[in-house]
Parts: sequence; C-alpha cells; structure tokens
Amino acid sequence: HVQLVESGGGSVQAGGSLRLSCRASGSTNCMAWFRRFPGKEHEGVAAMYTGAGSPYYDDSVKGRFTISRDNAQNMVYLQMDSLKPEDTGEYFCAAGVLNERFCNGVWGWYTYWGQGTQVTVS
Repeated sequence: HVQLVESGGGSVQAGGSLRLSCRASGSTNCMAWFRRFPGKEHEGVAAMYTGAGSPYYDDSVKGRFTISRDNAQNMVYLQMDSLKPEDTGEYFCAAGVLNERFCNGVWGWYTYWGQGTQVTVS
C-alpha cells in the first residue's frame, strides 16, 4: 500500500502561482494530479509516467500547469502558473502501477490517493 501526502495548497490572486507537492511512501510508475469542484466529479489535471513519454495535461491547464517528478524521492509536483478563479478546487495526488497508455486523467485507473489540498484563486 502506498500513502500519498499533498502539500502546497493555499489562496492566491488570479494570475498568481502555486506549487503543489506530493510525497509517496513507495514507488509507482504513474503519478497524477486531479481536482474536484464542489458538486462535481474528479477531473484529471496532469499525469506523468516514469519513462520518457510526454505528460498528460487537461486542455484547460495546458500552457499554465507543469507536472514534474523526482523519482528518487517518490515525489510529484504541480507547478500552477497564471491561475484563474475557475482553477479553484480541491487538488488530489494519485498514483498507480499502470501501463503507460493508462497514465492519464481517468480517475478509475488509479489505486492510491492523497487526502487533498485546497486551492483558492480569487
């Protein structure tokens, strides 16, 4: 069982930046970020496989958010720039041992979840 712990959420004005971090207690080949808006389902934001392939990004964050990993430390990060009020939500780290083609924004592929961290953009 892999435990995930997020940090780095908070409040920021529109146009600002935040960096989310997630530490995993074990290694997995796919790590991702999801978010949830009030009353809605989880939405895939970004995902990154251990290998050399291109990360997945939801269209709504392309060019603004960057996912990165430190495999040696079992960490995944989400750098969020040019934040908009519509980015406000609860952000979750997710991880799983997946075939690379499933390392994307589909909630059901992932096995491990963090507790979430709130991001508020005003």
